[in-house]
Amino acid sequence: MKWAVSSRKRMHDGANSIGNLLVEGFHYLGLFAIGAVTAWASVMAFMAMLDKGQASVDDILLLFIYLELGAMVGIYFKTNHLPIRFLLYIAITALTRYLIGDVSHHKAPDIGLLYLCGGIFFLSLSVLAVRFASYKFPSSKAIDATGDVVGDNVLDR
Repeated sequence: MKWAVSSRKRMHDGANSIGNLLVEGFHYLGLFAIGAVTAWASVMAFMAMLDKGQASVDDILLLFIYLELGAMVGIYFKTNHLPIRFLLYIAITALTRYLIGDVSHHKAPDIGLLYLCGGIFFLSLSVLAVRFASYKFPSSKAIDATGDVVGDNVLDR
């Protein structure tokens, strides 16, 4: 009977190892794909600006969005955690870009302008709340010299 228990444990450990290998492989493949597509898109946007001979505020904000996406991929690659603040920054930048484009390319502002400003305001309050919560309730865990997370700050995901 002991051999059955030890065989089951070996099979379970082997399956866990293979499963972890496949999940981590997919994880890294996905991160490299997202990073590569982000880098490619930012280079293409930059080349379009050079081709146009000028850069508008819309174009510069688009480059900031790509920068934040790249930083987010890098942080996720190092820590296996996705900081929610970066998503909020991207959303604020995207709404600001849309707001500037809408105001500069269309006629008189309407109620949509208030909606956009309200969205930016609430996203900014969300960043403030996340930052305050991270300050008030800091994680007791840190990142070691290899870049591995020793701890986990649930509020900053």
